[in-house]
Amino acid sequence: MVAVLTTAVQDQLAQPAEHSLQMARRDAFEAWQRAATPWHARLGKSLRHAYHHGAGDSRSASLSSRPQNLSLVSDDTIEREIIASRLALAMMDKASWEFSDLRNRMQALERVEDLAQQDLLRAQVLARLVLDAWFEAGLSSSVWQMLQRWLHHEFSQLLNEAYHEANHWLIQQGVMPEVDLRPFIRRNAPASGQTQAAPLGPAPVHAHGAVAPSSSAYGASAAATAAAATPASQSAQQVMAQLQRVLARHVPELAQSQTSSPARAAGMPGGTPPPGPATRSGLPAAAAAGPSTRAGSPRLSAAINHAQEAVQRRADRVATVDQQLTAPQALDEIRQRNQALKQVLKSAADTPAERATIELVALLFQAILQEERIPPAIRVWFARLQMPVLRVAVGEPDFFATDDHPARRLIDRMGSCVMGFSTSTAEIGDALEREIKRVVQVVEAYPDTGRRVFQTVLTEFEKFLDHYFEQENEVSKKGVSLAQQVEQRETLAIQYTIELRKMLSEVPVQDGVRDFLFQVWADVLAVTGVRYGPQAEQTKAMKRAAADLIWSASAKVSREDRAEVIRRLPPLLKTLRDGMGHAGMSHERQDEHIRSLNNALAAAFTAKTAAIPRERLDDLMSQLETLEAMLPSPEAGEINETLVRDLSTHECEGLEVVAEGGAAPSPAMVAWARELQVGSWYMLDYRGRVEPVQLVWRGLRHHLILFVSPQGRGVLFQLSRLAAFLQAGLMLPAQDESLTVKATRNALAKLEVDPSRLLA
Repeated sequence: MVAVLTTAVQDQLAQPAEHSLQMARRDAFEAWQRAATPWHARLGKSLRHAYHHGAGDSRSASLSSRPQNLSLVSDDTIEREIIASRLALAMMDKASWEFSDLRNRMQALERVEDLAQQDLLRAQVLARLVLDAWFEAGLSSSVWQMLQRWLHHEFSQLLNEAYHEANHWLIQQGVMPEVDLRPFIRRNAPASGQTQAAPLGPAPVHAHGAVAPSSSAYGASAAATAAAATPASQSAQQVMAQLQRVLARHVPELAQSQTSSPARAAGMPGGTPPPGPATRSGLPAAAAAGPSTRAGSPRLSAAINHAQEAVQRRADRVATVDQQLTAPQALDEIRQRNQALKQVLKSAADTPAERATIELVALLFQAILQEERIPPAIRVWFARLQMPVLRVAVGEPDFFATDDHPARRLIDRMGSCVMGFSTSTAEIGDALEREIKRVVQVVEAYPDTGRRVFQTVLTEFEKFLDHYFEQENEVSKKGVSLAQQVEQRETLAIQYTIELRKMLSEVPVQDGVRDFLFQVWADVLAVTGVRYGPQAEQTKAMKRAAADLIWSASAKVSREDRAEVIRRLPPLLKTLRDGMGHAGMSHERQDEHIRSLNNALAAAFTAKTAAIPRERLDDLMSQLETLEAMLPSPEAGEINETLVRDLSTHECEGLEVVAEGGAAPSPAMVAWARELQVGSWYMLDYRGRVEPVQLVWRGLRHHLILFVSPQGRGVLFQLSRLAAFLQAGLMLPAQDESLTVKATRNALAKLEVDPSRLLA
């Protein structure tokens, strides 16, 4: 590290600069020559002392030693703390994954809740020791600022390697070969109204609905299972398997008929969604006129029709005559009416399987109507789905065998949008309530289409959610607009980088210029293209600047070429600065890039390589002007994950970009993050705040995911970072499990107490 810093300070001194800057660099060079060895020795001594005796806190010690001589903290002390904090952040930005694993191994090894604040393993402790040794050796903060880039890079590399070696050694000693962060998560108490479902079967259930892993769940033997199932699907599979076991014991006819459902789903009527796209105006003709899939007895089918008509008549009467009836009162009336209808329907059933189906559907909707986190006015609409669901369940027994039946998915999707952390209908919004009402009425209007009507309105509802959060919801639409701009900019920047690499693969361009074009100017082109359009004059000017820069940095063998470079250079540098400014780059970073380009241009004057022919430059300019035509469409293919960049620079008012937190996620967590659905609610622990957020937008490739708080604060995640938050418990679903899975679990609990009610 000392050698790298020595080279850096020598290189800076050799660079041309203004007189004042050059003198400052000379002073820094001389100070470093005097103090490099003492700093190195003091730092080593401090580390050894901290290892044997503990790091301590020099600040608190110096203050507590003079309790009667209180004074304001000096500016030098504050500046030192700021420098140390920046160093610690830089180190943790590089080493956060390794540190997280090491910290958890040390917690397990030492049986403590967390590392002590003054533990030498913490980056802030190391940073303070580095700064103490720095100033004790006679080096100043100005020298540090001059060398800060190299110091941050070298210490980040050092600490990351140290953490990695420590983890490797601990694994060799048998300390937590596989790190599972969940036992170390300290969760807050659940919000009021949230209940933790009682587990059924031998496997315990986490608060978020996942089946708890065994002690070797993250070992090699369970890796395939973990990668194949997300927590939500594990919970659903467990409940559905338990239901099948109950049916097999008490209603073998209903359980055995499940074996024929895959065949029906593959080719028989009712097993496939309606052909063609769903429309907002209603079902496709094929769906409305398709053959019935009902397998129930004629008496039961007629009874279901009469029951649904009675429910609709009563709902219409409430809407037109009994308008003073409140939603809670309407729910009480619905519960009493459903109980009476259940007995009538059972008396019309001809087989035990039909009676058991009626009882199971009644228990499911009884649990749904008792869900306090759904506003009463919305539950009234959910209640009207009971008869359509019963009709489907009678004809399609796989409704009780799989959690992906369209009827279940529709109820779960609508439930996830309204089951947040508030039971207020006002916070849900009139548009969402109207859409739920429309969905229910469409389902009621097509009683003989089986699962197809549920599949159709489910597709329509999901399209509505995308439009609703982007265009209608006042809380979310600003955040969605900002997130879409970020995605568009990042996608363009990556694609520009790829195309520029192809274009310059055989062109002799100086490495510094090549890196500038790939790492900086591709982003400038993306920002300008998003802001003004790909064919706008501003965008064309940025493309011309790229071509001019390539030509200026190529070898110049004639006096005329050198004179032309000198003539073009001032407007070119101004254009480069303007472009970097449009991209949001700070003046310091701009100066740094301009200095690097100046060095490259100076090197071009003395280069002995062949110049770029004028014809090749014209060809490059032509390719740059039509660069967009070479880009793939936004929907085509996946972005290479190695090119995905840090998005933290995109933060602005109303949008926060999550760039840190959590450990490297497992494949199962990435799969879970990919399956999270628009409209669902979560509790987010980020930047010292624990607050509810709703998923309102997903990018084209699900690489970017936006959450919005009730106050309108947007929080943007990349997929891997979201998976890390889910794994660490920093993002918790509002629902322990989906609405119908939870209702099925409650129904099973009642059946375990009194299984005879299935056939009563």
